[in-house]
Order: sequence, then structure tokens, then C-alpha cells
Amino acid sequence: MNRRRFVSAGLVGLTAKAERPLAGGFVDSSMEMGHRLRDREAKARPRETVTVPVVIVGGGMAGLCAGWRLLKRGFGDFVILEMEQQAGGNSRWGENEISAYPWAAHYLPVPSRGEGRLVHELMEELGVYQDGHWEERHLCHSPQERLYLHGRWQEGLEPEIAATRADRQQYKRFHEQMAEFEASGEFVIPTERGHRKRREWDRLSMTAWMQGNGYDSKYLHWLVDYACRDDYGARAKDTSAWAGIHYFAARGEQEDKGPLTWAEGNGWIARRLIEKVRKQLRTGAMVQSVRQSGRRQRIETATTVYEAEIVIWAAPAFLLPYVMEEAPRLGAEYSPWITANLTLDRWPEEAGLPVAWDNVIYGSPALGYVVATHQSLRTRLERTVWTYYWALADGSPQENRRQLVERPWNYWKEAILSDLERAHRDIRQCVTRIDIMRMGHAMVRPEVGFLFSEERERLARAEGPFLLANSDVSGLSIFEEAQYRGVGGAEKALRRLGRGG
Repeated sequence: MNRRRFVSAGLVGLTAKAERPLAGGFVDSSMEMGHRLRDREAKARPRETVTVPVVIVGGGMAGLCAGWRLLKRGFGDFVILEMEQQAGGNSRWGENEISAYPWAAHYLPVPSRGEGRLVHELMEELGVYQDGHWEERHLCHSPQERLYLHGRWQEGLEPEIAATRADRQQYKRFHEQMAEFEASGEFVIPTERGHRKRREWDRLSMTAWMQGNGYDSKYLHWLVDYACRDDYGARAKDTSAWAGIHYFAARGEQEDKGPLTWAEGNGWIARRLIEKVRKQLRTGAMVQSVRQSGRRQRIETATTVYEAEIVIWAAPAFLLPYVMEEAPRLGAEYSPWITANLTLDRWPEEAGLPVAWDNVIYGSPALGYVVATHQSLRTRLERTVWTYYWALADGSPQENRRQLVERPWNYWKEAILSDLERAHRDIRQCVTRIDIMRMGHAMVRPEVGFLFSEERERLARAEGPFLLANSDVSGLSIFEEAQYRGVGGAEKALRRLGRGG
């Protein structure tokens, strides 16, 4: 992420070019709040005390799903404390005059047969899964994916243009091997339900595993590296081989062609969960401290002290040391990200295939973009919104977080446009606005040795009045793991209260 790395990544010429002015800026209020918590600034004195049996900290998917489960069990005496003004966590969304759009998570894979019980339950309740079928309007429209390679777009993300016979043989062998692993029953979602026998693979990187198994195709290595950056925010050389294999071997046979997606991405799900827990949800409520007080847990925000029997911590685990003495330490690393929403008043010229929902540029340090208006049923749209994703996977996360803070909006705007110019030469004549969200700790990284670490496995099993219930505990930042941990935290809380079934 320093100048040398940018040049090596091919993002040269980042000085402003002659172009029409662009509107936009940073939209990440949580970074400032998080830094106030980190720097232990003077805390406000709460004005009131509220007694409630259960406090859920964090209004992302884990916290919202914990609240959903408590309500489903007939228990409504809880609050959800969310520091942002908008709940949803990594499933937050935005909207302008053209379309709603995601700020992070933008799809939900269709669960494989025999798995995804909790996903089915929620989706059925939301009307997405009915009479044994997924509603087609929620399934991603075609074309779904395309890759820009050697000057033109191809269908799908597996590189085909200029692929050799040897490359294709390795593709075939790799997919056959992943199918064998899928059939083993180890690589499932949620991960805790698998057999988890090949623990030694967690001590290898995904790159080392591929090299040890005779995979040397540069295209296959690119595809696997892209998958690790996309789901984990880390390069394949830094990702646990068990996690890398899980990406390809865990989804199984899909009931319908997926994924499930919406204009606002998983914000569509978050909206509906927020509506269900609206009575219990408190936004703009940053937790300043959590401590034991007699037989109760004392949770302080700037305005209120909550005295609870149980705390379900559904916020990221890295925040714990800043609010809690002798906090449980997960030992996880987190990936910094940039997400940008680009408003286009016209579509750029294309080379080859028409625009897809997911559009990826081979060799880019970023992850490409999804089109927010892709699911629209209108026959012609003159304007659109693209959501651009960039996992800062090269270099140390600490250094990349520093660069996120220090680099101005214009720097990142120029880097984004320079990257998109690889495939869209006229992109600067199309874009009118770029809004950028910086996420210093966007997702937990399944680095080598983390998934089967003693600390993670112990905290995943823990019971008691303080429960960790974020997807961090799984080591994989995906919707299904967040839902599983949130629901699991709710079930543990109910059992402790004597209300479990």
C-alpha cells in the first residue's frame, strides 16, 4: 500500500488527470467512533440505569439474528446496542435517486441440499423460500459473472482466454479434488457441523497446499488467490489451506441457480430483521464499558447503564480489550477494506460481453464491482450505480490501516478510476460521484494456524453470562456463520435463563 507497492500493482499515474469534477467523499463515521474508543477518550456520564435480562452488543447480522431467535422463542425482554446510526454491520446499505446499493455484503449463496437449515428458516419467513422453491425474483439474473482478460470480457471467472491444455487439465483435477472434499462431510456451513479431521491443513497456507499438490497453473493460482481475497481479505499465501479449500468445497449441490441478491445486497435482509427487532434496537449507542457487578453484567453507553444477567457480544471481537478488563482474546487478525459506490450517468463502452452483475478485472489489486441496478426489471436504465470492492491484502494490515486514515479521498478516487480504466477507457466520462467507505477491520482473517487454534475453539464452545456470538468466532466472515453464531448465542442465553427448550 506504499508507493512502491502501488507501482508494482500497476496503479501508476495516480495524479489527477484532466476530467470533469467529481462529487463524493468518505462516509465512514464508525472509523472516528472506533478511534475514540481505542484512544480511551473521556467517557460521558450515563444519565439513567435500565435493568434488562439480556443485552446484545452489536447490530450487525449476528446481533440481529440473535434478536430474531429470541423473539421466535417468545422472549422479547432484551435490547440490541448498535454504535452506528444504521444497524446492519457489514450488511449496511445506501440509496440515491437511481438505486439502493450495498456497502459491503452483496449476496447470499443458495444453501446446498441438506445444509443451511437456519438460512432456509429465515428465508422462508421473509418470503424468499416458498413451497420448497426459491423465488426467482431474488435469484441473480443473467449474466452473473464476467472476467476482463487480455483486452476483452469473458463469461465466468475461471480464466479461459489463452488458457492452455495444461491449465484446463489442472482446472479439472482441482474441481474433482474439491468435489471429493465436499463429499467427505468435513467442509460444511456452518463449519462447526463438519467433521474437521484435516486439522493439519490449517498449519499450511493455501498457496503451499496447491504447490504441494502439483498445481502450478498461473491462472488457477490467480483464481484461488482471488477467492481468498474476496471472502477473506487475504492473499492465498497468507490464508489457511483449510479455509481456502472450504471456499471451494463447502457449498455443495445447489437447489436452484444462485446466488440470492438484491439492489442493496444483504441490506435487503438487514432491513427486514431490523423491522422485526425495532422495539429492542438502540442505534447510536456505543458501548463504553462492560464489567461484572455482583451477579449482573454492567454495560455502559454515553447515556445509559444497562444491568443485565447475560451479555451476547455480537460486535467484532477486536473491540473487547477497549471496553472490558481481562477481556477474552480471540487472537485474530482483521482485513482492511475499501468499498466505493460510483454513480454513473451513462454506461461505458464495452469490449466483448455485456455488463454482468459481478465484473472482475484480471490482475487488478482490487476485486471488481457489482452493478446495483442489475436486478431491475426495467428494460433500459440510462444511469446506474456500481459498488467497487478492494481488500487491502498486500502488506501488513496495520500499515494498510494507517494508509486508510492518512490518504485523502482524492488519492483513493484516483486509484479506483485508474484501476477501472484497465477495462473501461471512458470511465472518467461516465462517473459523476464516488463515495468511499474505509473499513479498518472489515472482516476476520483465517490466517495460517487460526481456525484450529486453542483460543478460538475454546471461545466457540464457551457458556456463561458473557457470550461471544460474532462470525469472528468461526474465523470466516460470511452470513451463514454470523447467523449461526447469533442464533447460538440466543439459545445459550435462553438456557441460562431457564427458558431453553
